[in-house]
Amino acid sequence: MLPEIAAIAIFALTYLVIAIGRLPGFRLDRAGAALVGASLMVAAGALPLEEAPNAIDFDTIILLLGVMIVAANLRLSGFFALVNDWVVARARQPIMLLIAIVTVSGTLSAFLVNDTVCLVLTPLVLDLVARLRCNPVPYLLAIAMASNIGSAATITGNPQNMIIGSLSHIPYGTFAAALSPIAGIGLVLTVAMIALVYRHEFRTRQRLGGEPAAAHADRPIIIKSVMVLLAMIAAFFAGVPPAEAAIVAGAVLLLTRRIKSGQVYAEIDWTLLLMFAGLFIVVAGLEQSVLSPQIVRTVGHLHLEQTPVLSVITAVLSNIVSNVPAVLVLKPFIAPLPSQQQAWLTVAMASTLAGNFALVGSVANLIVVQRARAQNVKIGFWEYFKVGAPLTILTIGIGALWLDLA
Repeated sequence: MLPEIAAIAIFALTYLVIAIGRLPGFRLDRAGAALVGASLMVAAGALPLEEAPNAIDFDTIILLLGVMIVAANLRLSGFFALVNDWVVARARQPIMLLIAIVTVSGTLSAFLVNDTVCLVLTPLVLDLVARLRCNPVPYLLAIAMASNIGSAATITGNPQNMIIGSLSHIPYGTFAAALSPIAGIGLVLTVAMIALVYRHEFRTRQRLGGEPAAAHADRPIIIKSVMVLLAMIAAFFAGVPPAEAAIVAGAVLLLTRRIKSGQVYAEIDWTLLLMFAGLFIVVAGLEQSVLSPQIVRTVGHLHLEQTPVLSVITAVLSNIVSNVPAVLVLKPFIAPLPSQQQAWLTVAMASTLAGNFALVGSVANLIVVQRARAQNVKIGFWEYFKVGAPLTILTIGIGALWLDLA
C-alpha cells in the first residue's frame, strides 16, 4: 500500500510543478521536476531501477533530437531570415501580411517542432512590424496560434504528436491525411478570428512601405539544409521510421566545415529532452503501481471511445497539466479502446489545438510572449484569451466532427 500512496503523491506533485512552471520557494523548473519525480519513483519502489530505462521512449527522444538539429541548421544558415524577407517583399497590406505569417508559421510547424518555429520567427516578425509601423500584437498572436494549429498536421509537428506517433505506430502518411485538413481549416479560422478581433488594424487598404533588410545568409548551407529537410520529409511519407529518418538527417547536417557543432548543440532544447525522459519514468511508475486493470476499466465507463468525449477530456486535461503530460496520462486508458488509431488521432488533435485556449496552454505561446516582452511588447492574458478561447472551441469542435465522420 505504501508504494501506491507514494507513487500517487510523487505523480501529483510532479505534475503540479509542471503545470505551474516552477516549485514555489525553489529554483526548480519543469525539467528538474520531472527528473526529481523520476528519481523518487525509483526510490519509493514504484518502479524498479532496472526497469526505468525501459520506460523511456527513446524513439520519441531521438526523433525530437534529429528534428531539432535540422531546425538549428536552418536557423544558423539564415533560411528563416530569407523567408522573412520574402514575406516583406510580397505582403503589401496588413491582411496579406497576416495571411503570410499564419501560412509560414503553420507550414513550418507541420514539419519542424512548433516551439522552434516560434523561437525563430518571433524576433524576425517583431523587427518586421517595427519597420512597417504596425501593431505587433495581432501578428505575434498569429505566430503562436498558427504554430499550434499547423503542428497538429503531422507526427513531427510537436512533442506530443511525436509521443503519439511512437506509441500508436500510426504511419506518418496516415496521420497527416487524417489531421492536415483540420489544421488547414484551423489556419483559415486563425486569420479570420484575428482579423475580426483586430478589425481596425486590417480594415485599412493603406499599403505597407517596408523594404527587406539585408539578411545574413549562407546559401550553400541553406541549400544543403533544405535538401536534407525535404529528403527527411520524403522518408517520413515513404514509411521510414520517423526517428531513424530524423537522426540520419541531423547526422548528415553535422558533417560540415561551415558551422561548428557547438553552435548547433546550443540551439537544441536539452531541458525538453530531459523533461521527457523524466516524465516517461514518472508515468510508468504510476501505471505499474497504481493503475490496475480494474481502475482502467472504470475510467473506460466515461465512454472514451466516443470522439467528442475524448476530445473534451483531452482538451481540459491539456490545459490543466499541459499537452505532453496529458498525452502520457491518457496512454493506459487508450489501450483498451476498440479503435486505438481513432483514439490516438483524437488525442493528438485535441491536445494540440487546446494549446490555443489560454496564454499558458502551450510552450509555444510562452516563447512568443517572453521574446516579445524582451523587446517591450506585452501580451496579457485577456489579450490572448479573447482570440484563443473561441478559436480553440471552434477548431476542436470541427476536428472532433471531422474525425467522427471520417
